[in-house]
Amino acid sequence: MTTVRDIEQYLYAWAPRELAESWDNVGLLVGDPEAEVRRVLVALDVTPQVVDEAIEKDCQLIAAHHPVMNCAWNQVQTVRTDDRQGRVLTELIRHGIAAICMHTNLDAAEGGVNDVLADLFGIRQRTAFADGCGRVGDIDPITVPELAALAQRKLAALCNAPDTGTAVQVKFADTGKPVRRLAVISGAGGSLFAEAIAEGADCLLTGEANHHAAIDAVRLGLSLVAAGHYATEFPVCAAIADRLHAAFPELEVRVSGENRDPYTYL
Repeated sequence: MTTVRDIEQYLYAWAPRELAESWDNVGLLVGDPEAEVRRVLVALDVTPQVVDEAIEKDCQLIAAHHPVMNCAWNQVQTVRTDDRQGRVLTELIRHGIAAICMHTNLDAAEGGVNDVLADLFGIRQRTAFADGCGRVGDIDPITVPELAALAQRKLAALCNAPDTGTAVQVKFADTGKPVRRLAVISGAGGSLFAEAIAEGADCLLTGEANHHAAIDAVRLGLSLVAAGHYATEFPVCAAIADRLHAAFPELEVRVSGENRDPYTYL
């Protein structure tokens, strides 16, 4: 019998708790550690739609990247069904579904979120930077517009269900230099452009970068490609599912088909 605790311990062996940022909330956040698991749903976010999917598919566990709750961001003083987070927590508990969340520890882990992203763009001789969260290394020379278009194609193929009607939107700030050394940080990594410059990167590819970060990065000689928070992180779900299936072949493991980018693009 495979338990929730067995899966949490396996995921921690891959992405140790010590790699998580001090403000983060990781590990088993909801559920009975001794409960039996037969089916696992892997998702980026524990949304109401994902919870409904887990109920429909009779999953005993959701393994997610983003924490279902994080008191550093949003204090949990009540669990009420007229509150979005309260409804999610109530439904998980009511249906006996556990939630294990591996967040910044999985960003930094070998084979985790940023290695998956680095693999997509063929980064060679890669090293970690930005306290282990990012990856930087060499790629075949490419222009920034070409890199942005490549990111859109690759990520759209991995992140959008055929019936969603949405597309990955990519924006870029171009210094005009070809990219030979690429840095990647998934999610909201645009503020870490100084760390990418220190690593000799020509370009930082991330999920989100604000207006001022783009101005400052280009002024300092670094191009930026922002491909979306969801799009740069959702690909890790397949890696989580593959690892769980290999480690626990008796389990049925599936990637969520209901987890969506919260934005709709025109």
